[in-house]
Amino acid sequence: MNRRNLVSLVLLSSLSLPVLAADLLQTVQQRGQLNIAVEGTYPPFNFRNRQQQLTGFEVELGQELARRLGVKAHFTTGEWSALLAGLQAGKSDIVLNQVAVTEARRKVFDFSQPYTISSAQLIVRQDDNRPMDSVAALKGKTIGVAQGSNYAELAKSLPGVTVKTYPGAPEYLQDLATGRIDAALNDSLLIPFAIKTARLPLKPGLPLGGLSHMAIPFAKGNPAFQAAIDKALTGMQKDGSFARLSTRWFGQDVSRAPVGTH
Repeated sequence: MNRRNLVSLVLLSSLSLPVLAADLLQTVQQRGQLNIAVEGTYPPFNFRNRQQQLTGFEVELGQELARRLGVKAHFTTGEWSALLAGLQAGKSDIVLNQVAVTEARRKVFDFSQPYTISSAQLIVRQDDNRPMDSVAALKGKTIGVAQGSNYAELAKSLPGVTVKTYPGAPEYLQDLATGRIDAALNDSLLIPFAIKTARLPLKPGLPLGGLSHMAIPFAKGNPAFQAAIDKALTGMQKDGSFARLSTRWFGQDVSRAPVGTH
């Protein structure tokens, strides 16, 4: 083989080598911005206040995580059913919206360490005195859930229950208050705040299922980004800033399992 052919072969070989994609951490830091997707209608986690500014536990958490990564936080909002699809399509870097870690989701995304531990609970009308204090008592009832939410599959597993899906919490809470459905199913941490701010005649109902661990999903194959997010969360735990933030919104540290649960 002459020298010219050898050089050509080396050039062709180099062109066929796979190009290594930059870790998401590098991309975020070069951009100077962490793109965070939230619903924006999920109080007290993320919602708009009277001045139409995004606020809530997860908004403040996202701002602090971005600060610890050395970048700014940029939020986009959308219906719950579109958030994970948008993440998969690269429209955001992370989703901060009480995303439960499930085996199905682990096949698509990588996750941070959990930052909240919660459970499912029914919401019912304040004046509804029908017995709904057991799974058996729910037979024949219609339960509202957010489409694709952590609780949709749980509701569908309840025997004899009709499940109606909605874009998000505001829609099914309104239908519940007006009697179009018998109950709704959501995060037990959300319920007291949601009832108070929605000013609807609703009350907490039966707790259902076990504990759920909520974490931050992002695109697979980004170990440096995962390590940086986990380091930021751990740092917040160690310096007490996470507990202070959580207590301000919930009156408790939501990274710890509720008392009396396992």
